[in-house]
Amino acid sequence: MIKPFYKSSSCDFTLLHGDCLKLLSTFDFEFDMIFADPPYFLSNGGISVQSGKIVCVDKGDWDKNISSEHIDAFNLQWLSMCRNKLKDNGTIWVSGTYHNIFSVANTLKLLGYKILNVITWAKTNPPPNISCRYFTYSTEFIIWARKDVKKPHYFNYELMKLLNDNKQMTDVWRLPAIAKWEKSCGKHPTQKPLSLLIRIILASTKNNAWILDPFSGSSTTGIAANLINRRFLGIEQECNFVEMSRSRRIELDNKEKYAEYRSRLKDIAIYDSYHSSSEACLDTIECHLPF
Repeated sequence: MIKPFYKSSSCDFTLLHGDCLKLLSTFDFEFDMIFADPPYFLSNGGISVQSGKIVCVDKGDWDKNISSEHIDAFNLQWLSMCRNKLKDNGTIWVSGTYHNIFSVANTLKLLGYKILNVITWAKTNPPPNISCRYFTYSTEFIIWARKDVKKPHYFNYELMKLLNDNKQMTDVWRLPAIAKWEKSCGKHPTQKPLSLLIRIILASTKNNAWILDPFSGSSTTGIAANLINRRFLGIEQECNFVEMSRSRRIELDNKEKYAEYRSRLKDIAIYDSYHSSSEACLDTIECHLPF
């Protein structure tokens, strides 16, 4: 029996501490959506700028590029395991840069996923180009794919249009990188902004859906999920990050903090108005994790 590192009192946020490649095979449960922010394999001594200071971009040994064969084998292993954890109509979102995203795309097709979109996240506040020898890096990519080529997926087209001033939303999203207020419990080196995860979750899940993040880091996916009434399982192997995740989730138990977070995310206000008048997002089927 798996013992969670942390489970919220409402059972809508569960954390497992360990390697997802080992833990995913130890339980049976199917999720509506998966968001994965796997290693980009770019920790090779490069530098960047953070808060006006030059810093090394190395994240840790888990992010070092050993070889292209190693990257392909790793992606094949975890994407295969995640496919078994998706419902037949479920979808997966995988973030990356050129260091890993081509391998991810090829592996998704190899395993039978159907790629739906490749979102370009254009950061409105990217770090400066300190070498001045090439164009400034300001984007990341997020592949959206469904489990099965023939099984239809869920997409809230109507809501996405509302979020985009009543115009069709394109596959280029202009959103800021992480804000200071999102680091109240500490700093994660690859933390994604809540605004990005809110949009992803609203686009591809219904109310009360179950979401998995196999590389949960500081659990931005889980915080975003709980802010809009979705349920979350995160897996993380680093001790300091599961501690950070727990602290972030405990913050939401404070009603004032919960309200503050929701008020800072403009997509939520539009969603609240849409959800109150729409039956399409309702899903009241109850199910629970096996631990």
